[in-house]
Amino acid sequence: MLKIKDLHASVEGKSILKGINLEVNAGEVHAIMGPNGSGKSTLASVIAGKEEYEVDKGQILLDNQDIDELGPDERAHKGVFMSFQYPVEIPGVSVTNFMKAAINETRKAKGLEDMPANEMLKKIREKSELLEIDRKFLSRSLNEGFSGGEKKRNEIFQMAMLEPKLAILDETDSGLDIDALRIVANGVNKLRSKDNAVIVITHYQRLLEYIVPDFVHVLHNGRIVKSGSKELALELEAKGYDWIKEKANA
Repeated sequence: MLKIKDLHASVEGKSILKGINLEVNAGEVHAIMGPNGSGKSTLASVIAGKEEYEVDKGQILLDNQDIDELGPDERAHKGVFMSFQYPVEIPGVSVTNFMKAAINETRKAKGLEDMPANEMLKKIREKSELLEIDRKFLSRSLNEGFSGGEKKRNEIFQMAMLEPKLAILDETDSGLDIDALRIVANGVNKLRSKDNAVIVITHYQRLLEYIVPDFVHVLHNGRIVKSGSKELALELEAKGYDWIKEKANA
């Protein structure tokens, strides 16, 4: 599904990614871990097509199609979804109306008519029940006055509604207490299927107790320096990132 080949990227002239190679297949969950400044969020942003990041070398392929020249909206229409560490507030736009607009824009890009209102309401009802979201929540302005847990749950709801091929969760555990973490992780697990893939970016092993990855990759200084199974996250928890730094510098 996703193939990244020798990816180098920079922001404001500063080199951040220095040769990333990664392959993610449908049905898989990959965790990206690493210390602050290692390039985790940059990698997520580059895959999603954020325009302030410059790809200096390499390729990003989605379903064997080069997406390097596509903007964020075009990548989203092709099935790339990214949840942000700090979601934006949009006063005056309800969660429901935001989702209607997002879904219909994606349909428009594919040459389809707007989703019929009864079909849209049915889908909203099904996905909100799946994620245990109260109906009153859906009428609130997007992220305005939301707690950290509510913002993250809302992003998982967006993911459920949009049904992306590739979901990138950028530090979705940031600022969550244990109950909110369980709710968000449970939602992600319910949405996993053989047809989609998930990249989870995190500092901590605790999230991976709930969203169990097939593969764990450790970034250091803009490169993947170690990959392994879920046990690698446990090893990192026990030994810390200094262990990885020592191995990378050896």
